[in-house]
Parts: sequence; C-alpha cells; structure tokens
Amino acid sequence: MTPHKQHATAPLILASSSAYRRELLSRLQLPFTCQSPDIDETALSGETPDSTALRLAHRKAQAIAQLSGPALIIGSDQVATLNGMQIGKPGNHENALQQLQMMRGQKVIFHTALCLLDTRPDSKYPCQIQNIPTAVTFRDLSDAELDAYLRIEQPYDCAGSAKNEGLGISILSAIHSDDPTALTGLPLIALTSMLRLAGVAFFN
Repeated sequence: MTPHKQHATAPLILASSSAYRRELLSRLQLPFTCQSPDIDETALSGETPDSTALRLAHRKAQAIAQLSGPALIIGSDQVATLNGMQIGKPGNHENALQQLQMMRGQKVIFHTALCLLDTRPDSKYPCQIQNIPTAVTFRDLSDAELDAYLRIEQPYDCAGSAKNEGLGISILSAIHSDDPTALTGLPLIALTSMLRLAGVAFFN
C-alpha cells in the first residue's frame, strides 16, 4: 500500500530546464512542473563565485514568479571555481579537455546556490536562499585518459566537465559536502528544509 502524502499547498515549480535537477527533485515524490527561466547568466564584474550563484538562483526563481500565480518556486545555480577563477559549462570537447587538464590534481569548489520563493500572500518565508559549497579533488590523470572519458560521457553541459553521478566519479579522488546532491545541481537536504518551513509535509 502506498502511504498517503500531504503535498505542497501551492503549485511547486522548478525554474530550470536541467534534466539533472528534474531527476533530483523527482526523488522527493512531490508533484511539480518545470519552467525554463530566460535570464542572462553572465557573471558581473568583480562578483565573487558564490555571489554569482546566489544571484542567479534568485533571478531564475524571480523570472518564473513573474509569470505564475501563488506558488513555491525553486531556483538553483552552480558556479565552479579553481583558485578563485570561475569555471563554466565547456560546451564542446576541446573546452572540456582544457578544463580537465587545468583541474587535474587540483581541488575545485562548486558553489551550488538554492532559492525557494513562496509567492503566496500569507507566506512566512517569502524568500529562502542558501549557498552549499562542495570541495572536489580531481585525479591527476593523463591527457589520454581525460580525452577517453570525455568521448564516452560527453559532459559538455556540466560545469567542471564531469558527471559525478556517472562515469565522471572515476576521475575524482574526493568529494566533501554537507549535501551530497548539491554537486549534481540541486541540494536536496537544504531544499527539504526550506520546503518544510513553507509548510510542505513529505509523509504523514
């Protein structure tokens, strides 16, 4: 028998077109819809990586809030950094190989920002926002190994050029985070805390 669940009292919207975030959110077994926000994701001059991630997570949620009625809207963004330098999505094989060559043997910090907007008029927590950092150490692998990995998994839409939930875990030597799903793109521990404050019950 499937236990009864009390779901959100307002529509739950994921402000993202990411298949990774959609899969992660589906683990919570709550009904939700996805809408893709149309925003400029360029970092501002002088902006720190964590500030970029937080601002963009908020902007994504805001963009959808302007198009919807009362709802719980989830925005998330991730910025990877090596020695303070931002590392974005590579987009193609050549850029991905350059990223992995630069990061091998190095510790990279992934800033995953999460924003939950509650646009209901009686909301006690209209905006919850948090940055969840993850420290990832890359193995010191040869060019041939890195090239072979990229040709198999083709993680060209991933900041840092590796899918830790897939074969990419083989090119990493350590992951340190308070929220293990943050690295994949949606910190579920932080999100469930935010949703609980918004009145969402997961099981009764």
